[in-house]
Amino acid sequence: MQLKSLMLSAVLFSSVCASFANADDSQVIRIATEGAYAPWNFVKPGGQLDGFEIELARDLCDRMKAKCEISAHDWDGLIPSLNGGQIDAIMAGMSITPKRQEVIGFSRTYAAPLNGFLVLANSSLAKLPGDAKSIDLDKDETGAEALINQMAPLLKGKVIGVQGSTTASAFAEKYLSKVVEVREYKTVDAHNMDLMSGRIDAVLANAVVLKLATQDPSLKGTNMAGPIFSGGVFGPGIGIGLRKSDTALKAKFDEAITAAVKDGTVKKLSEKWLKFDVTPLE
Repeated sequence: MQLKSLMLSAVLFSSVCASFANADDSQVIRIATEGAYAPWNFVKPGGQLDGFEIELARDLCDRMKAKCEISAHDWDGLIPSLNGGQIDAIMAGMSITPKRQEVIGFSRTYAAPLNGFLVLANSSLAKLPGDAKSIDLDKDETGAEALINQMAPLLKGKVIGVQGSTTASAFAEKYLSKVVEVREYKTVDAHNMDLMSGRIDAVLANAVVLKLATQDPSLKGTNMAGPIFSGGVFGPGIGIGLRKSDTALKAKFDEAITAAVKDGTVKKLSEKWLKFDVTPLE
């Protein structure tokens, strides 16, 4: 963890440039990511950013014939940095929600959000009802609430870890806070480590991230359990965060994302990195 933190800290003060031969030198789009949300975005051992969103960002910039600088920032500083003019766009697994739309704009979606629970395989929560069942809160909130009520006896008195200021924390607060203690963390790695140490009983986060986490040797003995949630407080999908005033930049990103969806690039990259096809509906 210390090595990973050191590498991430180094990246916070540098950027990885995605330059293209036919880019206009006067047009530089400063894209920020978190760099701590594998496989969506992460820092490689050499200190470079990589992952689904990093590769997709470079593809989108290529389509827009733009020069882009991609840099890592702390999650809770992304929106302030955008509105403060230090960056121009956010690609960090950020779901589009009404609360966020109050302060920033978004491109069209480039990925559909899926969220679930990570638990220790030998815990009582490994038998949560609705295992691997997909629940869309927009289409069947009543059914989702009925399933959550079935889960309540097992969840009662437990501690659930979520990353702060995320849709997972919004879901936990709305549907689980009367049954469990919700504990917020700055990063996914932080709540995963507390799960392994027994300080919390489960993690609620992006299902793709959690599925990958189960393959990490440091998280041996963890499994995903219970249903997979989408829609509702999780928003219509994941988009690029933009200043509301940057309508021209939004139009360019929207056009590039639509093209990447139609020609299968989003599908190809998501299956490569996420092992799921998260292509959004057009």
